[in-house]
Amino acid sequence: MSLTIKELSFFHFRNYDSFHLEMDSPITVLIGENAVGKTNIIEGIELLTSLSSFRRASLQQLIQEKEEQGRLSAHIKDDQRDLTLELAISMDKKSYFLNGKKKQPSDLKGLLPSVIFTPDDLVLVKGSQSIRRNEFDRLGSQLSKNYGIIKRDYDNVIRHKNKLLKENPNDALLDAIDELLITCGAQLTCYRSAFLMKFSSYINDYYSQLSSSRETLTMGFTPSWEEKPNKGPIEKLTPTDAREHIEKALKEQREEEKQRQRCLIGSHLDTIHYYLDGKDATLYGSQGQQRSIVLAYRMAELALIEELLHQRPILLLDDVMSELDAKRRQELMRFIPKDTQVFITTTTLSYFDDLSTENISPVYLPLS
Repeated sequence: MSLTIKELSFFHFRNYDSFHLEMDSPITVLIGENAVGKTNIIEGIELLTSLSSFRRASLQQLIQEKEEQGRLSAHIKDDQRDLTLELAISMDKKSYFLNGKKKQPSDLKGLLPSVIFTPDDLVLVKGSQSIRRNEFDRLGSQLSKNYGIIKRDYDNVIRHKNKLLKENPNDALLDAIDELLITCGAQLTCYRSAFLMKFSSYINDYYSQLSSSRETLTMGFTPSWEEKPNKGPIEKLTPTDAREHIEKALKEQREEEKQRQRCLIGSHLDTIHYYLDGKDATLYGSQGQQRSIVLAYRMAELALIEELLHQRPILLLDDVMSELDAKRRQELMRFIPKDTQVFITTTTLSYFDDLSTENISPVYLPLS
């Protein structure tokens, strides 16, 4: 049995002076009018589980107005473990604790992962490449501590190089920073390609079920050194090959980078594409097809996390029922693995009238 949240408490978090909730069913439906704080609860759970916020909020925004500190706490339990996970938030830092002992966020990665599904998730298909990369890197960092470390190191190198390029550096300085970029970039691109290979098999299968096999979804991954988009299948890269390609491309682009004063080769420019029967889903997919891709993406995320971490993630659905038609609502609930803990926000329970779901606990907000 996987870890699940048994109790949840907030103090001076967002609009909550104090909030406490006990879970007695796998599916908790948080019901309330707009602006009562439903999404704040989802955000708090995500901060405790995936250790990040999908809102990318500042620390000050997380703390209740006129307060200096906030605190989140979750009692999590399985057949063998009984744990208290806490997050203390001040104006300048976040501090995590497990059973009262301070922990680094990297130590808690994967302890109790989560997957979040929001109405804005269409940007995974329609949005920029940076959004797609960042979203997948967020998943990769939950799955692998090394992935997160490499991504952090690579981002630092790119920031340093772009700053350096604005100062008209000599070739010796660029050679030194490029060696770091090659090392970190080759590792990051290899991690991405390996995870995407696994991920693509799941998302393709889920999409096939959603579309009743009427069309085929494939993912494409194109490293920054390639000139044309790769429509798949995704191939695993070796660090040696990746190093050679990046090194060669950087040499060829050296003068262009000096003129444009920014880095033109590296993992920050890898691209991820979705194709329906060989056509770019961003350009040619209907709204319904794009929503199905997003739904398949989140279900693939759930499956991949469970496969690699042997821990079933918490599923967070923030106001998505209103965005889905009856068929997709039914498909969503059908795809959720049995015994998965789910938190759903909604303004009305009527979205569940056409669903055959059991073990649902409605919670009306604000709590009386």
